Amino acid sequence: MRPDQIQPEKYQQQLAEKQAGLNQLMADLDLPEMEVFDSEPSHYRMRAEFRIWHDGDDLFYAMFDSADPRTPIRTDQFLAASALINELMPALLDAIRNVTVLRHKLFQVDFLTTTTGEALISLLYHKPIDEEWNTAARELNKSFPACHFIGRSRKRKQVLTRDFVMETLTVNGQKYHYQQVENSFTQPNAGINEKMLAWALDVTQNESGDLLEMYCGNGNFSIPLARQFERVVATEISKVSVNSAQLNIAMNGMQNVQVVKMASEDVAAALNGETDLPKSLLQAGMETLSPSVVLVDPPRAGLDEATIELIRKVDAILYISCNPETLKANLESLACSHQVARYAMFDQFPYTHHVETGVYLQRKPV
Repeated sequence: MRPDQIQPEKYQQQLAEKQAGLNQLMADLDLPEMEVFDSEPSHYRMRAEFRIWHDGDDLFYAMFDSADPRTPIRTDQFLAASALINELMPALLDAIRNVTVLRHKLFQVDFLTTTTGEALISLLYHKPIDEEWNTAARELNKSFPACHFIGRSRKRKQVLTRDFVMETLTVNGQKYHYQQVENSFTQPNAGINEKMLAWALDVTQNESGDLLEMYCGNGNFSIPLARQFERVVATEISKVSVNSAQLNIAMNGMQNVQVVKMASEDVAAALNGETDLPKSLLQAGMETLSPSVVLVDPPRAGLDEATIELIRKVDAILYISCNPETLKANLESLACSHQVARYAMFDQFPYTHHVETGVYLQRKPV
């Protein structure tokens, strides 16, 4: 996304175009009226990554157009990024411009911020990070006391203070706290994330019993939904995300959530009876879990056939999708057993073609 594509005055127009495009894609499916959740038109992204361009004594943040990937677009400010990122952008360059060890061969800067004012800044280099860099970086950190710095060089990661921030989201008046680790997946648009969580709570408000969640990440959905279910068993393949989820569950005082590190394909194979239940699922109480709802939030590839076969056995399905094309294909596969009761579009990525979609399916009456 080029900086000039972010035009807050045209936000409602682009939102309407996205809605029309999604309606056209899904036109041959039997869906209820779409619920549309809009984003803030600017300063909505809590994270952003920029290349660093060196031009003689000058250096600046740069972005690139996919149609012309060799020409840098100078990006002194970025309206999509949080207000804190925009505040930090010039201040950081001013602080390192005349510090040779921090500036030399710096090729990228990544920012991760929170709604509560924390920031994590990763400096990426085409050179080894040594003790001279550490000393200079610690001096730099003194000028940015609310920030945490990381240096990266090839496979080395140098953490000065810590490699995470603590985010607080407010959903229906309730505050939820999350550890968000550098380079791990988190929802980039905090405002839309809060709306997604509120929607998930709303569509499942009449459900009870147990919840099975797949692709749980750092517990983003697991923790608020745990208030509405007796038990939650959540699975995730990323070790970093599992560790964060377990910390977040404890930090939010949830006693009824168990997280298991396991790929969705392996979970589906075990629960479909193709393999024995592994020890980790048994320890999480999966053998006695009787889910009334299954929540899936898969990557862009959507759900594989084994997972579709598994979730078809559950009366209610909450599906959060980042790819409407694969969502449509999965809904067609589920149409014989389930019907869509709620359908929502979340504008997670304004001014791009990307669309986040939520559907709530219930078993068709016999």
